[in-house]
Amino acid sequence: MSPPLIENKDAEHEAILEAAKLMLIAARTAPKSAGIDDILTIIVYGKEKDAVADKMEQIAEERKLEGFKRDGKNVRDSEAVVLIGVRGSKSFGLDCGACGHRTCKEFENMKKEAGLDFVGPTCLFKALDLGIALGSATKTASSLNIDNRIMYRIGAAAMRLKMLPDATIIMGIPISAKGKSIYFDRVK
Repeated sequence: MSPPLIENKDAEHEAILEAAKLMLIAARTAPKSAGIDDILTIIVYGKEKDAVADKMEQIAEERKLEGFKRDGKNVRDSEAVVLIGVRGSKSFGLDCGACGHRTCKEFENMKKEAGLDFVGPTCLFKALDLGIALGSATKTASSLNIDNRIMYRIGAAAMRLKMLPDATIIMGIPISAKGKSIYFDRVK
């Protein structure tokens, strides 16, 4: 009887998905303003990942922005994408004014409107929480030697696809393990 074998490609695929799960844990446990967790996460791979790439290419055509097409290719060439979003329309309750309103009550009563990519206005503290969650997730991926890069354009496509329906902002982190990172030294 021959010894069991795991092909390199299969092992790498499984390892990347396990890393993605650990990235979600890192985002979940990242510090949040006042300990209030409005972070949303999901892992996208397979056909759903390719749907994100398709949507990015569609946006590239609509808006004549080659960056969406370039980043869409990165998504297509990735094993998976981690999406991290935030419920940014909730206020922190500090009345800081960073959202453009005098008080959090004014902010909360303001009609939230969709822009081309996201919904605003956004509470600064919720946006900071998103940034910290993204940093924690990418740190985890890097610690595991998984290539990654935070991409705004992935989030814009995910918003259109309603992949995190409660999110007002989403960012995407494509992940892969290749001989050289596909997310840097890219053609503009």
